[in-house]
Parts: sequence; structure tokens; C-alpha cells
Amino acid sequence: MNPNTTGVGTGLEVHNGDRNGSAAVDNDTGRRKSAFRGRRKSSAVVDESPQAVVEASELSAADRRLAEMGYIQVYKREFSWLSTVSFAVSVSGLYASVSTTFIYPFEAGGASSAVWCWLVSGFGCYCIALSVAELVSSYPTSGGLYFTCKYLAPENWVPEISWLCGWLNLLGQVAGAASTEYGCAQLLLAAVSMNGDFTGYIPTNRQTVGVMAAFTLLHAALNSLNTAALEKITKTYVIFHVAILLSCCVTLLALCDYKHSSSYTWTTVENNSGWTPTGWSFMFGFLGASWTMTDYDATAHIAEEIKNPEIKAPWSIALALGFTWIGGWLYTIVLAYCSGDPTRTLDNVVDQPVAQIFYDVIGKKGGIFFTVAACFVLNFTAMTAIQAGARTIWAFSRDEMLPGSHIWAKIWKKTDTPVYAVWLFCISCVLINLIGLGSYTAISAIFNLTAIALDWSYCIPVICKLLYGKFERGPFHLGWASVPINVWAVTWTTFVTIIYVMPTIRPVTPENMNYVSVLMVAVALFAIIYWYAAGQYYYIGPRTKAQLILGVNDEDVKAADMSDNSSGEKRELHGQSRGPGELAAQGKPPGELEGEGKSELQ
Repeated sequence: MNPNTTGVGTGLEVHNGDRNGSAAVDNDTGRRKSAFRGRRKSSAVVDESPQAVVEASELSAADRRLAEMGYIQVYKREFSWLSTVSFAVSVSGLYASVSTTFIYPFEAGGASSAVWCWLVSGFGCYCIALSVAELVSSYPTSGGLYFTCKYLAPENWVPEISWLCGWLNLLGQVAGAASTEYGCAQLLLAAVSMNGDFTGYIPTNRQTVGVMAAFTLLHAALNSLNTAALEKITKTYVIFHVAILLSCCVTLLALCDYKHSSSYTWTTVENNSGWTPTGWSFMFGFLGASWTMTDYDATAHIAEEIKNPEIKAPWSIALALGFTWIGGWLYTIVLAYCSGDPTRTLDNVVDQPVAQIFYDVIGKKGGIFFTVAACFVLNFTAMTAIQAGARTIWAFSRDEMLPGSHIWAKIWKKTDTPVYAVWLFCISCVLINLIGLGSYTAISAIFNLTAIALDWSYCIPVICKLLYGKFERGPFHLGWASVPINVWAVTWTTFVTIIYVMPTIRPVTPENMNYVSVLMVAVALFAIIYWYAAGQYYYIGPRTKAQLILGVNDEDVKAADMSDNSSGEKRELHGQSRGPGELAAQGKPPGELEGEGKSELQ
């Protein structure tokens, strides 16, 4: 046997140190050789032997695929079609997100900016979502798009590219969840202020931060439950969300006595931002949809809790973001028709113009109801964002990417969930929002970072897919449209990033300046400095934690797959022998094991 291979089971050899993300070990020093193949040196001490050996005959199809990618299943796969789609719909929080971001297009160019920019921006965002779904179908793990770099990037660059992609994704998720929690507090206090006709009570930053902290702690406690409980809770999100969205639209259209004309709604541009030319101001309307339609890969981060994730996760992303695009556009049209006097709507004392629209059209009681309903929907978004974020921390810690990974990678035996990761994620959200006590401008810049960081964490693996041709399609695939959609996703992200970093109001003052460009530089410097100071000495990219023993025949696999697809339940396989066909059936060539180097079937 080759001294660089490990023999396990009958006739299976796994080669260590010659696959994506795997580093060779110097025989003299025991230290990791550089992934740059002589361009630089690394002093990481890495034990790359698999930590678990699993028998294929004892695994469901989803668990077997996960083992092929190098990981052992630790969660219970409880999420069904309904709960997975509900999770994907809720993470964007359509009804609440449009309600809280409507101010940006409305201020930039009036009703027409809100309507047209949502349609155009939504298409660009949907291309990103489809690109993400395609990758998730091929590589369904809790690491999400970060993990795909192991298979899409050049071998020599896997650690560096995974590192950058991972940190962008994690920081974007934390900032996004923090902004969601802050939005929950703003909407609830806006309802309280509405009860006093926006004159008796005006929320302060301190009160907003306090309510935010209470919401975050509640969501942390709920996310500490087991997967079965979370799945039952998640099922209700989409039902409530769709019901409240439809009822709100019908109520506004039925009760509004001063609807704008179609000519005004679709063609009149009102520049309230101070920017010139007006066309440039109009483009700030793209921000509404771009901030709502983000965190596309949240569903991917719960892939290891989904039955048949290679099918359900990508289709849920595609369906949910399609609904968000079209549903958000229709809701925006309704708000545009019912927006009333722009000056009155924008001068709302709690900076929530949609709450003002509710108040003016429906009245105090109805306005309070729909504003509180928006708060509930945003709570659903926060719940799903925290679940996805905690699984991200856990997945990164499984690959030993984060400081204290041995703590955050622990699974609490009582719930079989990463409770430590949940609370780390939530505490990080609270700490970020504490900045709001000193400066709302600073905290707004952090919130603005969300879409930029997340979208580029998706574009990095998409760019690798386009450039290096290593992608192997999964059950969900875009066919001939894959490359055009991928290209437009990257192009759109590049374009809209320019809009993200510009201040939305002129003249620019220290109070309304958009400091997100400063934060972008800070994040890039953090990732680079941390890599050279520490990361290069211990991080080698997504790791191999499991090794698969093959021991069933193809007929058993096909029969079990049919059973799994019909019931969604884990089953046992009892074959005694097999050929190389199973790996080919999984989309991999016979004789190659996805998880730890190459395999040889003797």
C-alpha cells in the first residue's frame, strides 16, 4: 500500500493531501506545506486523517452524499417541503422588509422610482438567487457557498478563497441579523408612537436598542430548541406572511380615497434626495429590492437539517425569491398608488413612511395592526437568520476557521443543535446594535454592509465556476441559461455595489454620510491581516471529517432512494456488495470519492 494512503474497509484506499483544500505534510517537520506550492510557507500543524468512518449501507442518500463531501451527519433531518419553502420565504421578510426600505426609492425618485427600480433590481437579485440555488444543489452542506470553493476554486488557492468568502458571508449575516433585530424594535415602537398620533411618544435610540436586545434574547432562546421544534415553528411563517401581505394590499386599495393616477405612479419622477442629475438620484431606488432580496443562501445553511436537500434547498430558494421579487413588486405598486403627499409621508417622525401610509389610509387602529404585523413578520426573518447564522458559525468551526472553533462546533446533546454557536451569533448582533446608542449613522453603515458582503460572498464561487470549469451539476440546474444568468449576477452585483457605497442624500453631512465604503476597506483589511497573522498557520480550507465505506449494490441504492424520495425518512440499506455505480449515480465518476482525496476500488 502507498504510504500516503489510508486503507479502510474492503478494497478502498483514500489518498490524503492531494485534493481541494487538503495540504500535504512535510515528513521531517510534521508541518503543513504551503498551499502555494513553494510560493510561500505555512507552519500549520494539521492532522488530516478522517475523524469518523461511516458505512454507506447505514446511511440515507442525503447522509451518504454528505459523507462523500467529507462530513458526518449530526443533525436530524426534520425540514419538509413546507417548512423549507417557509424558511426561504421568511428569511427575506418581504412584507416587513418592503415596509422598512420603501423610504429609499420613494425619497430617491418618488413613486415611479419605487415601482420601476424594484422590477429591474429584483431581476438582478433573482439571477444571483438562481446562481446560488444551482451551487447549493451540487454541494448541500451547512457551510453554504463557502464550502463550494473547495470544489470550484483552483486547488492551490482553496484556503485563501474559502477564507475570504467565509468571512464576507459570516460578517454579512451578523450585520444582516443585527439590522433585522433593530428593525423589529423600530416597527414595534412605531406602532406605539402611532397610538399617540406620532406626537405623544417619540422613541429614542436608547429605547430602540433596549427593545432590540429583548427581541434578540427571545430569538436566541427559541433557536436553542431542537430541530423538530424549529421545523414546526417555521411552517407557520409563510402562511401568516402571505395572509397579512394580501390583506394589507386589499385593505389599502379598498380604503384609500386619494390614490395617485397611473400617470403619476409610473412616470413622474420626484427627486427628494438632493442629487443631480435626477437620473442618478432615481437609481437609488435599486436599494429597496437589493436590501430585501438578500441572504439567498440562508436555506443552504440548514441543508443538513433538510430531507433531500439537493432538491428541496435549491427549489425553495428559487421559489421563495421568485415570490419575493414578484410579490414585492406588486406590494410596492400598491404603496406607490396610496402614498399620498410625499412631503407628509417622508416627514414621518419615526422615519417609517409606510407606517404613515397605514395611519393616513386605514386609521390609527388599522395602522397599528398592520405595523405590528410587520413587526411579527420581521421577527420571523430574525428567527430564520439566526438559525442560518448559527449553522454557519458551526460549519466554519467544524473546519477550524474561527477562533475558539472547538467551542462553537459543539452540539448540545439535549437538543442536537449548536447552542453555543446560536448564542455567540446573537451576542454579536447585540454588540453591533449597541453602536446605535452613540451614532445611528455608524450603525446604518454596518447595516448597509450586509448586502455588499453577502452578495460578494456568493459571487466569489460563481466567478470560480465560470473561470475554472470544475463545476459538476446537481439535480437543480439552469441548463443553457446557467452561464448567462451567472454572468449577469456578477455584473449586477458589481453595478449595484457602486450605488450601495454612495450617500443617499445631498448635501452630505457627517450625520447623513454613508460610511459603508470605510467599513468595506476595514473588512478587507481584517480578512487579509488576520490571514497573514494567524489564519495561514492553521486553516487549510473545508476539511474532511468523515470517510465512507462502500458496501451496497446499485439496486439497493436505487430502491432506497425511491423510498427516501417518497417518505423523506431515513432508511437502512442492507446490501452486502456493490460495484462502482453508486458514485456515478451521485454525479461523480466511479473510483473517485468526494471527501478525502481519491479512492481506488480494487
